[in-house]
Amino acid sequence: MSTLYTVPDKQQQKYPGGYLTIYYGSQTGTAQSFASDLEGEGETNGFKVNVVDLEDIEDQIQQTVLHPNMRDDNGKNRAIFLMATYGEGEPTDNAVPFVNLMKEKAGIDILSHEVKDSDGDNNDGEEKKSEDGLDMGIDREFFSGLEYAVFGLGNRQYDHFNAMGQFTDNALGKVGATRILKVGLGDDDNDLEADFENWKDNILWPALRKKYQDGIKSKKKSKVMKLPDSQYAVEYLDGKATADDIPMDKVHSSSKYYFTSTACTVSVKKELRDAADGGSTKHIELDVSQPGSTLDYTTADNMAIIPINDEKAVEAIAKALNFDLDAMFRLGPASGQESKYAAPFPTPCTVRDCLSKYCDITGPPRRSDLKHFAAYATESICKNALLRMSSKEGRAEYKEKVLEAHIGIVDIVSRLCPSIEMSLEHFISVCPRLQPRYYTISSSSSVHPKSVHVTVAVTKSQRKDKSTFKGVCSNYLADIAKGEKVQAFIRPSTFRLPSDASKPIVMIGPGTGIAPMRALLQERSYQKKKLKAKVGSNILYFGCKKKNLDYLYSDELKAFQKDGILTQLHLAFSREQKEKVYVQHLIAKNAKDTWDLIDSQAASIYVCGGVKMGQDVSEALRNIISQCGGRSEAESKSYLDKMASEGRFVQELWA
Repeated sequence: MSTLYTVPDKQQQKYPGGYLTIYYGSQTGTAQSFASDLEGEGETNGFKVNVVDLEDIEDQIQQTVLHPNMRDDNGKNRAIFLMATYGEGEPTDNAVPFVNLMKEKAGIDILSHEVKDSDGDNNDGEEKKSEDGLDMGIDREFFSGLEYAVFGLGNRQYDHFNAMGQFTDNALGKVGATRILKVGLGDDDNDLEADFENWKDNILWPALRKKYQDGIKSKKKSKVMKLPDSQYAVEYLDGKATADDIPMDKVHSSSKYYFTSTACTVSVKKELRDAADGGSTKHIELDVSQPGSTLDYTTADNMAIIPINDEKAVEAIAKALNFDLDAMFRLGPASGQESKYAAPFPTPCTVRDCLSKYCDITGPPRRSDLKHFAAYATESICKNALLRMSSKEGRAEYKEKVLEAHIGIVDIVSRLCPSIEMSLEHFISVCPRLQPRYYTISSSSSVHPKSVHVTVAVTKSQRKDKSTFKGVCSNYLADIAKGEKVQAFIRPSTFRLPSDASKPIVMIGPGTGIAPMRALLQERSYQKKKLKAKVGSNILYFGCKKKNLDYLYSDELKAFQKDGILTQLHLAFSREQKEKVYVQHLIAKNAKDTWDLIDSQAASIYVCGGVKMGQDVSEALRNIISQCGGRSEAESKSYLDKMASEGRFVQELWA
């Protein structure tokens, strides 16, 4: 077979392994940063690495992955897929088209990994065959010629751990691709970064070198630490300037929301907890009626809000690094980076806007971030401390002194390692971007088409040094005044009412998990009163500490009961008796009624809240299915998984 790879002859010594493409599905930027790590190590390991956002190829997935200019001398393409799992086994936004294509071509479901019949029913894992024995519904040649490896980013607290990584690995194998090595599974509940480092250093790179370079060892990395090259160049401007009109294909894929989000006015803001509680939960309503607004939503969708950093934190960063907050600048590519450049955020802007709106200065930095900042420390004690915590051996210290202590980049630069010196362009290159926060909308789009309601628990905790850690978005929203604007956009949710309104629903939402349940109740009320539809039973399980402290939306729930919309309300006040009572205990108590609802009446179940609560509720439901339905433990799990695949068991949980 003729040689098809296109690495120029003069580069074959530099890249003896040829081309390697990294595709990533990322929601918060972690998979993308891992892709960048592989790109940076490609040359050292003998490969010409190209990084691709799955969103950028949604219209030409097959053509890109099997591009003839990226083949090796055996006519093969090779790719690494870094796939994050979002929520309860869902793809990240940028990976949806790719995942949908894989479901179609491989004929398998995301959660069960079972082959599906043409009518969508599970076929017990058996591939459907025609009478002559040929496979049906599976395109076994779709990715023929592709050699691949997959690393999944997940969290073991969720029921469907690393569903995307496992699905991608399974699906690619069914459509003609050849697996290079076993799927790697990272666990964010433990140490995701360590899992990835172990996979790439001890499994991936050695396997790739052995397969494609006949075991050629990687080049030794220089131990001399030098300043990293900046991706960007800063051009300071005289006077004010408006942001450039940048085409979206020139914008970094992970930052598009900075350019496309909509300004929404805060129209209502009120406290939902009693003053004696000590904590705070805010009900906030955002006006989305502006002319030309793109914020149309469906009941219980997610609203993504882009926060603004605390002013004191911004000033501390500027003071430590000697930045002029009022200086206006335009960002562009550094010399030699022109072909890779994509705008990370709108410029020209002031340094204040840059640090306030686009840089994550309070969230916990990754260990690799500490290594980047160590290069700029001018005192050895600071440099060594950062390098130590960034190493594999320093994971325990990093966990204690950074993660558990709620330390952000602002703390490192301004207090803990004040010898760090860096220019603005270098800071922008190494500082993570500020991510949007997602809130399940607590209003019905039918009842409130021009207003989005969100329910926000305000995060504050005391550090060991008695200083206060504040969650960036919840405190931004807690402090914002009525009439001010926030930048936001809508993300579709998995919370969808049954298409048949007569079917009953069971809602389980303690604490701020009540948010989507409030939206669903409003929608069911609209269906009954305005559309005159026959609406099934609505059963709600709500839990909090005490009835008189944090019973959210209590007046509204009483009104729903009075109107006959809320058929049953089960309340778990955990601190009002000697033994704590939670929603899962009440569900177990109502086992027979719950089994009748889900099995005989085809009820849908919705769960929203913390991961631990979600696990306990799932266990209670599996026990009910087992005890009342006479099924084994495995059969009970399959029953609940089938409900999930049908959209009848929906969870939105957070760790």
